[in-house]
Amino acid sequence: MSPRTIAVVGGAGFIGSHLVDRLLVDGHRVRVADDLSSGSLANLAEARQADADLTFDHIDITGPEGEAWISRHRPEVIIHLAAVPRRVTRSTDLAAAWARTLALLDAARRHGSPKIVVALPASVISGNPRVKDLPLKEGDLQPRGAAGILARTVINTLEHARARHAVEFTALALGTVYGPRQRPNDGVVASLVAAATAGRPAMITGDGKQSRDLIHVDDVAEALAAATRRGDGLTINVGTGQATRVIDLWEMIAPDGPAPRATPARPDELARLALSSARARIHLDWSPFTPLADGLDRLLGR
Repeated sequence: MSPRTIAVVGGAGFIGSHLVDRLLVDGHRVRVADDLSSGSLANLAEARQADADLTFDHIDITGPEGEAWISRHRPEVIIHLAAVPRRVTRSTDLAAAWARTLALLDAARRHGSPKIVVALPASVISGNPRVKDLPLKEGDLQPRGAAGILARTVINTLEHARARHAVEFTALALGTVYGPRQRPNDGVVASLVAAATAGRPAMITGDGKQSRDLIHVDDVAEALAAATRRGDGLTINVGTGQATRVIDLWEMIAPDGPAPRATPARPDELARLALSSARARIHLDWSPFTPLADGLDRLLGR
């Protein structure tokens, strides 16, 4: 493949920094924009030291400088990793995320960026699936909460932009992503690994029987890279198809560790989720390749 100019919005974050590493390996010209509200330049340390075509700009993509940034770099693909906030504590969180998506779509239309790849958390658009429905296929989206409504609106808007303005898109619905550079308060695996490393009990909500589809960040970066050239017009799951209970995850991480401590269950806790990767295999030529045990061993240095 010939090198392309690829913009990564949110590229200093946990997932974004791994994606930047992946794109640079392929020889692409990578342009990162991040307001550093949740990302960190430390995540890009290795990439910035590499002999590669990488630029970083500390900007708010929704402001005038955001459109100027797109106009200056004219990326062939924009990868949007800040479409839905991981946590919604205020209505302004949703408003800011929506503004980012609209700004990127408008800039893509104005300045000739033919494709946008968007990452969304599958947990907010999956409804509350029954055991017999797992692993869940894409099908009809069932938004959960305000974040789910925003994610659904993002997809609908991408479909409209494709039909009216010829801005291509691929939306990836991600399972529960884990791996290096993830902060302890940003994911269940990172939280449990931090507890195990410190030799303290894990804090688990409810009975710990809620399950998640745990996908390694390297696998996710590979799927995002594939989506820059495939999967046009589709929403595609990125997961392993396996549902792992939180209580079992703790046993994998700290088999000889202290018993976990229960905290009150969240009223909106998703009971279970595993994602079918059949569409990803067909349209992205992608399948998960990191077994959970291997990913955990690498995190724990075992």
